[in-house]
Amino acid sequence: MRLDEPRVGAKERAEWDDADEVIMRPFVDSDSDHNVFKTLLRHPGLFKRWLVFANHVLFKSTLPLRDKELVILRVGHRCRSGYEWAQHEVIGRKAGLGDSEVQSAIEGPAMAGLNDLDQCLLQATDELLDDAFISDSTWRNLCTHLNQKQIVDLIFTVGQYNLVSMALNSLGVQLDDGLSPGKFSPE
Repeated sequence: MRLDEPRVGAKERAEWDDADEVIMRPFVDSDSDHNVFKTLLRHPGLFKRWLVFANHVLFKSTLPLRDKELVILRVGHRCRSGYEWAQHEVIGRKAGLGDSEVQSAIEGPAMAGLNDLDQCLLQATDELLDDAFISDSTWRNLCTHLNQKQIVDLIFTVGQYNLVSMALNSLGVQLDDGLSPGKFSPE
C-alpha cells in the first residue's frame, strides 16, 4: 500500500442518500460493497459511467478469466497497487492461477518456465505499460493464441486496470477487511 490512510475516504453507508443507495444496491446485494466503490461514490456521475466500461472488462471480456486475471495482477504489480493486487490475487486464484502463475505476475515475461501464452500475455502487458504499444513480434505471437476481439479486450484490460491502479494509489483506497497485499512486493 502506498498510503497508510485515504486521501479521499470511502463514503460509508451512514452517509448515503437515496441516489447513493440506488448506485450501491447491486454491490450491497452481492456483498461486494468494497472500498473502491465506496470511494468512487464520492463522484457519482463518474462512478456510474465508469461502471459501464469496468463491467465489460470484468464480466463481458472475451479473454478467458484466468488469462485476464494474470494480466490484471501484472498491471497491479507494475503499478505498485496493493489494493488491486489484494483483490485480484483472490479472484485470480479462484480462476485457476497457482503459485507459479501468481509469481509470474511479479517476475514478468522473463520468468523461467512460463508457457508461451503466459509469456506473451505478460510481454504485451509490459509493452503497453512501458510504451503504450504492442510490438510487431509480440502482436504476431498474440495472434497465434488469441482472436482479434480477445486482443482488443487484452489492450482495454491493461488500460482499465492501469487507470484503476492510478486512482486506487492516488486516492489512498485502503484494503477491505479480510484482505492483505499477500506476496505483493513493489518493484
